[in-house]
Order: sequence, then C-alpha cells, then structure tokens
Amino acid sequence: MADIGREQLAGYLDDALGDAETAQVEQALRESEKLRSELKLMMQERDRGEHSLGAIWRRHRLSCPGRDQLRAYLLKAIDDGLRDYIDFHLDTVGCAFCQANLADLKSRHEEPKTRVEKRRRKMFESSAPYLEPPRRKKKP
Repeated sequence: MADIGREQLAGYLDDALGDAETAQVEQALRESEKLRSELKLMMQERDRGEHSLGAIWRRHRLSCPGRDQLRAYLLKAIDDGLRDYIDFHLDTVGCAFCQANLADLKSRHEEPKTRVEKRRRKMFESSAPYLEPPRRKKKP
C-alpha cells in the first residue's frame, strides 16, 4: 500500500484527484483505520472552517478557470497564454471539477438546436407566470 498523506486526502475530499489516484486512496481507506480517522479529522476541520491560505484557495477553487473561460476555450476564442494554462489545468493537474464543467459545456454545445429551443421554451413557460407585467406611469 502506498503512503497516503494529508495532501492526497485533501485532494480526495475536493474531488481533485485523477481516477487512478482516487481508487488508490479509496483502497487505502478500506485497509487502514488510522487513515479513516485522519480523513474524519480533516472533514471535521473543514466543518469548523479551516482558514489556512491553502484551505481557502482550495475551497474557492481560485486556480480553476471560470465557466465563461472554459466556454471560450471550447470555442477556441481565447489568447494563447490562457489556453496554455487551461490545458495545463485540465491535463497536467487533472482537475476533475473543471473536466466535468468542460464535458457539460461540450454536451450543451453539441446539442441539436431543436432541443435547445425546446428547453428555453420550457424555462420561459415555467417562469412566465411569475413575471410582473410592466407598470404604466400614471398621467398627471
């Protein structure tokens, strides 16, 4: 069994590990009561609101590109520097959160127009009853 440290456990809690590393951590957790206790302690620390710089950085995903940036990346409408960073973030870091966001954006981008129009119509129809009619100004 490989040694699993706090950093890997933090990555596991943040769902920031790749598939192989996640499986490795889960296997180690099954086999080690000590590791399960460490994970439980980390979860309690998070619930209390750990305020280290690293914890705040991870909690707010400050290194993750925004959804608009991922959309621009998908459409190849960003500058080279940002594209290189997003490539690094997705491929080298392997951020599962951003990979899932990108997969969602791809699926929506590849959706047939009729399906998109149908979804928009349903949203409008479900929201329309809650919209107030425009107020008319009273004439003096």
